[in-house]
Amino acid sequence: MTDPELAVTPEEAIWATGPWEHRDVAANGARFHTVQMGEGPMVLLMHGFPEYWWAWHRLLPRLADAGYRAVAMDLRGYGGSDHTPHGYDPHTLSADAAGVVRSLGESHAVMVGHGWGAMVAWAAAVMRLSAVRAIAPVAMPHPVRLRRGMVSDGEQRKRSRYTFGYQWPFAPERALTRHNGARVVEILRDWSATPGWPDPTAAAMYRSAIQFSSTAHCALEYHRWAIRSIPRPDGRRFQQRMAFPVRQPVLHVLGAEDDTLLPRTSDGSEDYVRGPYTRVDLPGVGHFPHEEAPDTFADVLLEWLATLPAGAPRVR
Repeated sequence: MTDPELAVTPEEAIWATGPWEHRDVAANGARFHTVQMGEGPMVLLMHGFPEYWWAWHRLLPRLADAGYRAVAMDLRGYGGSDHTPHGYDPHTLSADAAGVVRSLGESHAVMVGHGWGAMVAWAAAVMRLSAVRAIAPVAMPHPVRLRRGMVSDGEQRKRSRYTFGYQWPFAPERALTRHNGARVVEILRDWSATPGWPDPTAAAMYRSAIQFSSTAHCALEYHRWAIRSIPRPDGRRFQQRMAFPVRQPVLHVLGAEDDTLLPRTSDGSEDYVRGPYTRVDLPGVGHFPHEEAPDTFADVLLEWLATLPAGAPRVR
């Protein structure tokens, strides 16, 4: 098989031009690439695997037009953010998110996250409470429910077997970057339920971005921590901490056709939320609701944002 040509360079993909502003900020001992639009209350957007900030490029103008300061960040190890040798655990990542909010001059933000970005949002709501006004986790159960499914539910383990395959050294990185990132497009298609997605533009952007620096390795480090920490003290401490309830409002968005997560794995996430909890299962979409049905997702998010109380989160 010959390598398909990249339609855009990694640099063109990461620093794509548009109606937004690119800005680097220092937070939690690292540098983070952000893309911003609009003015008003901050909404911090955090992507999942194997994407980067571009996952939110349709949502940025919708939020800005609705009166919000929309900020999409590249998570640690992705895109234009620092690719550090360590720090791919929820303790560090939640500090990253809170640090970005404060480095941008805000005391708190609504955190919207997909996949691993949603894991960061769940964690930040508990561990960085004062920086989180509300959270909207997408395609990610509460961490306690996810661990229970991974450990106790054979069918959920089967659906998550790709994560176990990522524990091997070197080979998964080569698979992600081989043929100019063709495997990334296969993952996006396999995990989605929408014919025609990703479209050629999205496919080109994600294939290119995975080639940048050591992104493939850093992206896999998230999955390696998730599995290897299960029996370790740091993993147990994280689970104990996450047993504390989320006090902020939660909008939990799931794709009804998500083949990577059983619906029962997410069931019971509300048991760990003391604030208002809303769950929306979007029909006909898979693991990427914000990309497979961007208009529907934006409508759901904006309707929920309008219900949030003004001001800082309660920290009692």
